[in-house]
This record gives sequence, structure tokens and C-alpha cells, in this order.
Amino acid sequence: MNPVTIGVLGILLLFLLLSLRMQIGLSMALVGSLGFAVLVSLKPAFTLLGMEPFKIGGNYGLTVIPLFILMGQFANYSNMGREIYGTVYRWIGALPGGLAMATIGACGGFAAISGSSLAAAATMGMVALPEMKRFKYDDALATGCIAAGGTLGILIPPSTVMIIYGILTQQPIATLFVAGVFPGMLLMGLFILAIFVMAKFNPELGPPGPKFTFREKIHALKDTWSIFSLFLLVLGGLYTGWFTPTEAAGVGAFGAFAITIIKKKLTWKSLTGSLSQTASTTAMVFLILIGAHIFGYFLTVSYIPDQLSVLATEAGLNRYVVLGMLVFAYIILGCFMEGLAIMVLTIPIVFPMVINMGFDPIWFGIILTLVMEMSLITPPVGINVFIISGIAKDVPMYTIFRGVIPFWFPMVICIILLCVFPQLALWLPATMGR
Repeated sequence: MNPVTIGVLGILLLFLLLSLRMQIGLSMALVGSLGFAVLVSLKPAFTLLGMEPFKIGGNYGLTVIPLFILMGQFANYSNMGREIYGTVYRWIGALPGGLAMATIGACGGFAAISGSSLAAAATMGMVALPEMKRFKYDDALATGCIAAGGTLGILIPPSTVMIIYGILTQQPIATLFVAGVFPGMLLMGLFILAIFVMAKFNPELGPPGPKFTFREKIHALKDTWSIFSLFLLVLGGLYTGWFTPTEAAGVGAFGAFAITIIKKKLTWKSLTGSLSQTASTTAMVFLILIGAHIFGYFLTVSYIPDQLSVLATEAGLNRYVVLGMLVFAYIILGCFMEGLAIMVLTIPIVFPMVINMGFDPIWFGIILTLVMEMSLITPPVGINVFIISGIAKDVPMYTIFRGVIPFWFPMVICIILLCVFPQLALWLPATMGR
């Protein structure tokens, strides 16, 4: 049996294990080690199982993961999400659909210091949903904008997904973070534009909220000092080269901790809760990374990535046609799998092919992150939809899925714009350190 056939059988076995609800990191490690043993020999496979956990766990550069997660946890406990929503709410809440627009803006602001889609969706769900219900917003729009806005958490830096992409592809994490700034702002603007259009054609979807005086709007800006100072400290340090990603994560975590103390939100419960959640999330991410690396070795010796690159070249297809096919395949996979799982499964196969076609790896990372965002609100496995469903218990699941459909179009438009104008993602990184 040739290596490619064994590689395909390994991939099918992996999907079988995942369908049986086996943890993704363990599934990838098991299939990867078994496939490596078949294609190479048993002893190197055992060596791989022994060395990879030590190599991943002892990698100093990976401390960026728990530190950014901890920063997000402290930010959540210090009510930064509620504060940014209150500020944006006062500025644009009086417009038709204004509360939904404010929710998108607040999601973008909270994403800048949380790095988590789930955290952004959960926080804004608890803060914004009661307000939109009070002003009789359509349930589909109210829940859909929160679920979609939460996806900004993995595009606007710092982003856990970008960190993992950078580790798997050996791309600089700081560059990926900076590359996500303009696309994140662009997508946030497209979301707001979509809400404006919907509310313009059907005002009953999102009735205007209360009006505030200019003085009240200016006064509300003082509540945003913590988010903007933390964001500028972390991203500004990365952009100017003052901090490495690990140092920026450490500074960010300490800054969020200090802000929690200043706001008198630090309690024994919030401290232990932050540390506990950080530890469990970090353990999950590290297990996935270990499994992904072992699985990647198996795919390398199976020659599947090389064969795909050869097929793409020999087919004579335009590289953007191939890219479109990849994006479509990712969207289909997003109907059945969680985005992070899709990424760690496919990167070892897809990334070599993308590089051989001449695409910029940083640019592709942003495109891939956007597609991962789509998977967070794609039925039937849209994680953000389930998060909002748990908060809005009186809203049927199908109503929430109906509410997220209009937000798919801004995501597709954003991907198209990035393909036509790649400098939207690449210009700012090119100016780093000047």
C-alpha cells in the first residue's frame, strides 16, 4: 500500500474518531503515531510520542497562550465589556438599529482585549440582549448581531486562533496580530452597515433607542480608558518592536490584573476563577497543538501535501480559483466541525499548497481566520449560536440561526475585498518597526 493511500485512510480514521466525540488532540496524536509507525517504524513513532509533548510543553514562546488567555479573563471580570457597550450605546444607540450597531462596536472593542469569540459573545449577550429586548428589537436581529459580533474576537488582535496558526505555520505572531487590525475594523464596519440597511428597509426590526446629549456622550468616553490603554499598550508595543509577543502577553496580563484591582473588581472568586479557566483552556490548546504536530509528521511522510500541490499545479487552474475552492470546502466543514479543529486538521495539508501557489502566508492567515469566523455561526454546529441560545432561553434556536444569515454576506464581502486588495492586511505589517 503506497504512503498516499495510508495517509487518506488515516484522515478517514481521524474523522471517524471525531464523529465518536473523541477529543481532537488525542485523536490526532493517536492517528498520527499509528500512521507514522506504519510508514516509518514503531520505534520512531514511540520516540515521537515521547518528544513532542516535552517539546511543546517546554517551548518558552508558547507562554504567550496562557498569558493572553489570562488577560482576557481579567478583562471579563473587570466589566470592560459592559463599559465599552455603554459608551458606544450612548453614541449611536439612537439610530435605527442603533442598539445592534452598538453591540457590534462593543464586540469589536472587547475583542481587542479578550482574544476569544466565545467570551465576546457571552459577555455581550448578557449586557446587550436585555437592552434590545426592552426596546422591542426583533429577536432574530438581536441575537444574530451578538453571535456574529462575537466572531470579531478571533480576528481583532490579540487572537488565540492567530497564535495557533502562527505556531503551526511558523509565522511571526506579532505580524499576524498587526495584519488583523484593518480587516477586523473593515468587518466590524460591514456588520454595522448590514444592520443599517436592514433597519432602513424595515424600521420595526430595530427601533431607535434613547437620545443622549453631547455632554453625556463625551462623559461616557471616560469608561473606555481601560480597554484603549490596554489595547494600545499591547498592540503598540508589538507594532513598534518594543515587546516580543511573549513580553506583550505578560504586560497585557499584568495590565489587566492592575486594572481589575484599580476598579476594585478583584476578589478571591474572580482571581481563582481567572486562574482556573486559564489553566483549563491552556491545557486544551496545548493538547491540540501536540496532537497537531504528531499528525503533521504523519502527513509529511505520507506525501499528501506534496501530491496536492502537484495536482493543483498540473490542473492549470488559476490560483484564486483554487483558493475559492478551499474557502468553499472550509465553509462546508464549518457546518459540521468547530473552527479551531478544522484549522489544526487542515493546516498541515493546505499550507504547503498555498505557499507553492505564491500566496503570502500572513495574508492567508487572515483569510483563514475569516473563514473560521463563519464556522462559528454556521448551522448546525455554530458555537456562538449555542452560546447565545443559552443566554436567550426564550428564543428558539432556528430564530438565532435565521438572525446570523445576513451577517454571512459581510464576511464574504470582506474575504473578496482582501483577495482584490491584499494590502488591506499586508500594509500595516510592512510598516512595523519603522
